Amino acid sequence: MTLTPHRSTQPRSSHAPELRAAARHFDRRRFLTVTGAAAALAFATNLPAAGAAAAATLDARQITDDPFTLGVASGDPHPTSVLLWTRLAPAPYQPDGGLPAERVAVQWELARDERFRHIVRRGTATAHPEFHHTVHVEAGLLAPGRVYYYRFRTGTWISETGRTRTAPGHLTGSTALSFAAVSCQRYDQGYYTAYRHLADEDLDVVFHLGDYLYEYAVNSVGGARNYTDRVLPDVFNHETVTLEDYRLRYALHKTDPDQRAAHAAHPFVVTWDDHETENNYAGDNPDGGVPSEEFLLRRAAAYRAYWENQPLRRPQRPDGPDMKLYRRFRWGRLAQFDILDTRQYRSNQAQGDGWQIPGPESADPARTMTGTTQERWLLDGWDRSDAIWNVLPQQVTFSQRRNAVGDVYKVSMDSWDGYPASRERLLAGADAAGIENLMVLTGDVHVGYAFDIKRDFDDRSSRTVGTELVASSVSSGGNGSDRPANWDTYMTANPHMRFYNGRRGYTTVTLDRRSARADFKAVPYVTTTGAGISTVASFAVEAGKPGLTPV
Repeated sequence: MTLTPHRSTQPRSSHAPELRAAARHFDRRRFLTVTGAAAALAFATNLPAAGAAAAATLDARQITDDPFTLGVASGDPHPTSVLLWTRLAPAPYQPDGGLPAERVAVQWELARDERFRHIVRRGTATAHPEFHHTVHVEAGLLAPGRVYYYRFRTGTWISETGRTRTAPGHLTGSTALSFAAVSCQRYDQGYYTAYRHLADEDLDVVFHLGDYLYEYAVNSVGGARNYTDRVLPDVFNHETVTLEDYRLRYALHKTDPDQRAAHAAHPFVVTWDDHETENNYAGDNPDGGVPSEEFLLRRAAAYRAYWENQPLRRPQRPDGPDMKLYRRFRWGRLAQFDILDTRQYRSNQAQGDGWQIPGPESADPARTMTGTTQERWLLDGWDRSDAIWNVLPQQVTFSQRRNAVGDVYKVSMDSWDGYPASRERLLAGADAAGIENLMVLTGDVHVGYAFDIKRDFDDRSSRTVGTELVASSVSSGGNGSDRPANWDTYMTANPHMRFYNGRRGYTTVTLDRRSARADFKAVPYVTTTGAGISTVASFAVEAGKPGLTPV
């Protein structure tokens, strides 16, 4: 992260000794195997081994309280299938969610209409205690490019209705697409008002670019939310470290009514940044001073909880501390989306992290933001792409961002500025593949930016080769301001920066075959409820002619 949040003064989780004990039992080589990682995770969290609850099935009629307290979600839309998600948790703020360690049968339905008069698919899934009674249904045999409605049932309880859709077929094509980019929703720094407005938008899909939750302590009044009508339990008032900690933190986030509304309204395509695990981690290098073996145990817990609580498909299910989150989606021939993971495989931040004057260490050509395998996957995908728009949803600022005017300046070592050789390889690959309409989607920094991507950022006369849209945070950073204190400096030092706003909100994008339009939406405050939303800037990009034009 560029903006380092205040660290909690609360002691670390009481489970931390368990993590250290587990790390001592597994050397690095064994831990990095699937079986070793799974064993270490089970050791540290008392997670039952796969199949341990196979003989125990709960009669869902015994569930006396609403189990759908965390709502419903859908995601990763393909032309003939979509992922449906829910979790059973009658008591979401309890470690067990209010259910025994037994399997529960959950029925699901998918229909063409909100009243479920025309049901096209239905089935029964099992909510396993090993996965914290989450349900991931890959609903298939669907028609391309169609809106559907879905719901779940268990016992006498019926969930709220969610709305989702499939992507258009590759051969049938698509003439238009509307999507939103969101990021950074620290619970204790404000309400999710932006999500309530997002739920009302007419969109095909939402891209979440990371920091879905934060690991920091949340006190009994919810921090800046300053609750007077409830008291949050003490289970949230320490940093997340163990699997139980991360699971509970997702429960806190997903009980928020505005976030539930957004998930129910649109399919989400998600990727993480750092705070879903720990601030500014890089690969197996933690931000704190703990051994890598201990950190990888924490990472395994964080990754498992992430998969459990997101609308992700089976190929994304983690193996210990490893999870393949990068993946590709196509929206007919209109757009190709290559979703990146810039945390799990990156080199450690150069020069001690933070904002530094670029030097030989940060310029080292061996340094990577994506890892070799993911980088090759991306460049090969661009080589094969026949889409009009090639969109890159990812986490940290891609374009150069100098913090001072003149020849002496600092850049963020956590962003692509700290990995310039890695960025250059991507830009060269886009050039070689003939990518004319490159669009990078970014989160992380809690502000809205719009950049013209330059082929060479150090040459002001360099040609523009793409567009970067940085979505502001949902709540992280508090209320913010239209013009942060460094606004004049940034806009002068970075002439390719076409827009900068420090309010909370999100960005919507509409694509067609001829152009793209980006609208930056912002709310005036998040520390109290009820804020309206406005469009603070809009830009157009003509297909085949990179460069932002205000509209």
